[in-house]
Amino acid sequence: MSETAKKTVKVTQTGSPIGRKPGQRETLIGLGLNKMHRTRELEDTPAVRGMIRKVAHLIKVED
Repeated sequence: MSETAKKTVKVTQTGSPIGRKPGQRETLIGLGLNKMHRTRELEDTPAVRGMIRKVAHLIKVED
């Protein structure tokens, strides 16, 4: 795989962090999501996959 063809994953926030544990809110902010229905395209790395797993109930993921 070349440097320019990095794999990405599209993440959209579907749930609110209100009333959730502080770590979940911080994870959403770390993913660049802090408002409902905001979408980010992130590099597909093990670190990002771990963050996605932690807040899977609050986001929608597309490959």
